[in-house]
Amino acid sequence: MPTPSDDAALSERARRVLDFEREWWGHSAAKERHIRAEFGWAPARYYQVLNSVIDDAASRAYDPILVGRLHEVRDARAERRRTRRDTVAS
Repeated sequence: MPTPSDDAALSERARRVLDFEREWWGHSAAKERHIRAEFGWAPARYYQVLNSVIDDAASRAYDPILVGRLHEVRDARAERRRTRRDTVAS
């Protein structure tokens, strides 16, 4: 869970994105609507920002469980894409 000292290392935007993601993890249908309402971004932009945020070491310090889980999901998706490409190319 986030601590006050972690707050200083992250930008306000990064904290908002991580806090939002923690709250909305797994709520895909309504999540896109809430992304637009909370940030004013298209979902694609939100996920670009989220991917950038989780690569920041301060994010892992802020919420190591969430950031670790997000890295696992991203890595698994990348692996599936590589596997599909390799299968199609064969």
